[in-house]
Amino acid sequence: MNTATSRSTLTDRATIAIRDVLAGNRRGARSLLLFAGPAVIASIAYMDPGNFATNIQAGAQFGYSLLWVVVMANLVAMLFQALSAKLGIVTGRNLAELCREQFPRPAVYVMWGVSEVAAMATDLAEFLGGAIALALLFKLPLTVGMAITAIVTYGILLFEKNGFRPMEIAIGVLVGVIGLSYLAEMFIAPVAWSQVALHSIVPAMPNAEALTISVGVVGATVMPHAIYLHSGLTQGRIVGRNVRERRLLLRFSNREVMLALSLAGLVNMAMVIMASSAFHAGHSDVAEIETAYHTLAPLLGASAAAIFLISLICSGVSSSVVGTMAGQMIMQGFVGFRIPVWLRRLVTMVPAFIVVALGVNPTQALVISQVVLSFALPIPMVALVIFTRRRDIMGEFVNSRVTDIAAIAATAIILALNVVLLLQTFGAAIPGMAG
Repeated sequence: MNTATSRSTLTDRATIAIRDVLAGNRRGARSLLLFAGPAVIASIAYMDPGNFATNIQAGAQFGYSLLWVVVMANLVAMLFQALSAKLGIVTGRNLAELCREQFPRPAVYVMWGVSEVAAMATDLAEFLGGAIALALLFKLPLTVGMAITAIVTYGILLFEKNGFRPMEIAIGVLVGVIGLSYLAEMFIAPVAWSQVALHSIVPAMPNAEALTISVGVVGATVMPHAIYLHSGLTQGRIVGRNVRERRLLLRFSNREVMLALSLAGLVNMAMVIMASSAFHAGHSDVAEIETAYHTLAPLLGASAAAIFLISLICSGVSSSVVGTMAGQMIMQGFVGFRIPVWLRRLVTMVPAFIVVALGVNPTQALVISQVVLSFALPIPMVALVIFTRRRDIMGEFVNSRVTDIAAIAATAIILALNVVLLLQTFGAAIPGMAG
């Protein structure tokens, strides 16, 4: 993205302030806020309703046992979001654009098709989650909750006409509400903190069903559209005019990724912890958002149940906004054109309405959507690893050997999980896994 386009999204005052920081004339914590935004927006993908669905199942059925999966997935997310941000900062192009430039045309169309399916699966989770929460909190029909979610989401998307800051602030506020909600839940739920510490670092896989949920957790945590989106968010903010400035931009970006994704990881862990504390001992069959809400009220009180729904509404609305932004950027990057935001919003909502019309269990649809995302995830991961390790694209910002090894290993783990899940889906025996 060229400098002119970048400046159109920044006020003159913000541009001058950022240039002062890059020149070394301005320091302090407030300076860091000038660079905050991209990772905050990307982080909402890691706290969407798909996370609620998979984390509730993980905690209710297997207690604290799968917390290590959440930790692992979040570490992988940090690595790949940092790489995506780096790609945008260093090259001035986003991941989808580079795919179109570097790969054969048939491969590009396949990648775009898979990415669009992933975008629909993403929006299914986000849109349904917000609608379910609204319907439960205000005792509305689910279709009314879906209509309200659609209107609110579209209204927030209109903020982007005034530049990225209003959008970032709106998303940041919603992220803050989600974080505070789960902080409050931790004070309400009785937590076995020694077990939390143990299972956060010691891997365990109780059975084949736990594996299915684990793949869903990974699919809900490491999101394909977030990997595409982050490179697009960084390419258009401020252009580094030399190697030194690009290095500083990367430093600020990496700090934001660490902070934003750490918060997202803690929220995900809190979801599993809350579900384990509230449901595992006597209600391990809780597998649906609606059941979780109705069970929380008598177990932990009406306030805990209401906080749960408020966080879910914020999650559904904000992640649906971010999903639409990502869908627009993916389409423009792969095939070079955009469609109106209202049309993109309409198209990605269709699967959710079909699911409801067919009478499919909404929470089960959320979990299945996360498994679909897990299968789509290797495509942007592999592409990102290829590009960021190429010196002709990245110059001196090419991945170090350690980063290369970590990124390739993480991609291999995701691919292996997908293969195992595929074998399990078709009834093949998995060594070491009880049914």
